[in-house]
Amino acid sequence: MNAIETRGLCKTYGDFRLENINLVLPSGCIMGLVGENGAGKSTTIKLIMNAVERDSGEVSIMGTDNKSREFKKLKENIGVVLDEAYFPEVLNAVNVNAVMKSTYKNWNEEQYFNYIDRFSLPRQKRFKDYSRGMKMKLAIAAALSHSPKLLILDEATGGLDPMIRDEILEIFNEFTRDESHSVLISSHIVSDLEKICDYIAFIHNGNLIFSDEKDRLFQKYGIIRMSKENFKEVPQDAVIGKKASEYFVEALVRKDLMPGNCNFERAGIEEIILFMAKEDR
Repeated sequence: MNAIETRGLCKTYGDFRLENINLVLPSGCIMGLVGENGAGKSTTIKLIMNAVERDSGEVSIMGTDNKSREFKKLKENIGVVLDEAYFPEVLNAVNVNAVMKSTYKNWNEEQYFNYIDRFSLPRQKRFKDYSRGMKMKLAIAAALSHSPKLLILDEATGGLDPMIRDEILEIFNEFTRDESHSVLISSHIVSDLEKICDYIAFIHNGNLIFSDEKDRLFQKYGIIRMSKENFKEVPQDAVIGKKASEYFVEALVRKDLMPGNCNFERAGIEEIILFMAKEDR
């Protein structure tokens, strides 16, 4: 069973249109959602959670339509962390446990406090006095402590220092070692997604440019650097995007459409999306 499937998902806000978003996240996998500010990542996540009304299309989460009555029950199995943690400012970590224990049937108090200790979070300090990193750690601890099968994270690691991000990314890796667990994570930090994701989906100006296995993207695309004169011999249908200086051209190309003797440099996920976005402008 797939953790998430969207088909023909569309939403219009004024001049912005999110169009024909087709995603498939298999169970046991992590999908990274990338794109510039305003591309449609957060809108896509809201549509998946049925937090906003879609114009058209379908969303299925763990085999359940997100507009059905059954989906309300299924939310018990979904952990959500947004780009800001929203807890009442006067609460501390102990208070949050009491609230969550009354909210989730499957709340695991022992697991929650294990995460609190693992994240070195003070139990009695009020939420308003937490740093951003501490707030996000608390939100992630809460999201992980009611036995979710799916984590949905919208810029949950944004603004955190590299050491904290690495710690949190390792938690997500541990989570998906159980093949019934899955993660959808949006982030501007593409290097983080490249570390942990099995799938990458790139949304640009409201359109899904690609959604594919990360390793398949590495196999499919490569970077070439050559003189302008030599670049004239490159099959143009192989060129995905390029940038040229006075003498040289650097291009992202489809490897399968290039001559067999061509030497490629590795194209990372960030380079792939930058070339694709640049060519679209």
